[in-house]
Amino acid sequence: MKARDIAASGVTYVSIPVAIFVGLYAILLGLLMTSTFQSHVVYLHAIQMAWLKDLNVSEAFGFLRNQVIPFPIKTTDGERLYAWHILPAELYRKNEISLLEEPVEFVSDVKSRLGFQLLRNDPEVRLIIHMHGAGGTVASGYRVPNYHALSAGNPNKIHVLTFDYRGFGKSTGSPSETGLIIDALSAIDWATNIAGIPPSPILIFAQSMGTAVSIAVSKHLAIQDPPVVFAGTILTAPFIRDKWSSKDSIAQYIRANEQSGEDYRLTIIHAEDDYDIPWHHSELLFWHAVNASTPAGISYDDLEQKKLDSKTDLGAAGSIMEWKTDNGVIREEILKTGLHDVIMGYPVVTRAVMRMFEAVDPSFTSWL
Repeated sequence: MKARDIAASGVTYVSIPVAIFVGLYAILLGLLMTSTFQSHVVYLHAIQMAWLKDLNVSEAFGFLRNQVIPFPIKTTDGERLYAWHILPAELYRKNEISLLEEPVEFVSDVKSRLGFQLLRNDPEVRLIIHMHGAGGTVASGYRVPNYHALSAGNPNKIHVLTFDYRGFGKSTGSPSETGLIIDALSAIDWATNIAGIPPSPILIFAQSMGTAVSIAVSKHLAIQDPPVVFAGTILTAPFIRDKWSSKDSIAQYIRANEQSGEDYRLTIIHAEDDYDIPWHHSELLFWHAVNASTPAGISYDDLEQKKLDSKTDLGAAGSIMEWKTDNGVIREEILKTGLHDVIMGYPVVTRAVMRMFEAVDPSFTSWL
């Protein structure tokens, strides 16, 4: 074979994979232009991570029999969200015999279950509304250990309500920014109007993408007349993205509470070894919140200097910075370790929950 033929043959062989690559790239670009594909990339809702387990059988995820009540929450725009009401462990123990007699199943009428009655009829009850991050379901990853950490401070009184956004898990519909906000508002409406829990014993916990949802919802409720403000909000591994405008929403939330005189509590938790969302996102969010809390504002550099003077250095455990006004407390807790998800099951979460509930009612302390 002549050199010219060999060269031509080589070009042909090289051209084939190049053409395939270019074709696949063109297809990917085309898919990225479609709203459906964009939705899957942003929300990852098709990735369920349930490992072939039935969400309606929560015992498969480590819960006690009927410690979890799976039930639907209807949204204002006609979707049906899949939700879990998780009973605190000590309360479960006290009512175990009766709870064991109930069938293990998805419950269409949650008001018929003992667990719901224990939530609704206890004047000292506390409820945490949980807003998870992108991908998976209510049972995925480190979310189950997170639920245990949330109620660990008082496992006789602290219930957890968690739900899958539209398009996630068994929930109907397709996710969108507006849709997820409607979902969160629907969960809050269920808690306040169906379960009958007033705002002061309710705390919002959110992680990753859920922090953007919770900030948007908190702002929405704080600027309405009359305002609705909960016992507190815990944001774990939050992020700042132009799409969600979390920095602007959190500033509006803070300003609204300062102007109305409503007491508010905000805790931001992040790990330095979070490789999914760098912890500097929390520093920026903390600054936007603090900046909005004072009439004159404060620059980022000035706040960093105040941190050097005022923050508590915990060594290998990280650091804590707390900013107080007459109405609110804004707290930043940066841990050295905890990754993006593991941190949700850490005692720092339990401590943040109890600090907020005790601030509302000093008599509400550990059950021990």
